[in-house]
Amino acid sequence: MTKTTILHYLFDPLCGWCYGASATISALAKHPDIDLHPHATGLFIGNGARPMKSFAAQAWANDQHIAALSGRQFSENYRENVLGDEDAHLDSTVATLAVTAVADIAPKRIIEALAAIQTARYVDGKDVTSTAVVATLLVNLGLADASARVLAPDTALKNQVGNRTASARNLMATYNLQGVPALIAEVNGTRRVLDASALYSGPDSVLASLGLA
Repeated sequence: MTKTTILHYLFDPLCGWCYGASATISALAKHPDIDLHPHATGLFIGNGARPMKSFAAQAWANDQHIAALSGRQFSENYRENVLGDEDAHLDSTVATLAVTAVADIAPKRIIEALAAIQTARYVDGKDVTSTAVVATLLVNLGLADASARVLAPDTALKNQVGNRTASARNLMATYNLQGVPALIAEVNGTRRVLDASALYSGPDSVLASLGLA
């Protein structure tokens, strides 16, 4: 049976607000009438990457707000080992390579892999800018082929990242979306932007806006 609604989800793996939305996104991905299309935007790749120490205090303040809205955990391990690392960078290059490799090899497991990366960062306090750390996460998920591509990214994978993030950014520009997470619903070829703030209160309000509640 064809699913009735395509839901385009725009995100960055290292975006705290996207982590706050993760439980709702996981639920929506499992809904029988929704075909979830995740799009990594490359927000913190290349020129978007930055030293963590330049905004760690601001990030922690934002994280507490996200936690209050969503119920997601931002642990002390994350605060000490990620935000507190003087040499750390906010750089989603490796994490985006990972979700792109999973999209190519096991597309139905993208959200699962994304959630594992987010949990590793925000709960376990692991450095998910590290190739070795992210590759191990994928192996632990039984995604050894994707892990191998992250460890030694080939030209095809790098091109896929470039093409997919460019497409995601074009989608954002088309609908004048200023940040992530963002949601675009598509029904019978007609697209409309949904209020992404609904992601922080669980799936029901998103489903209601789609007429699926």
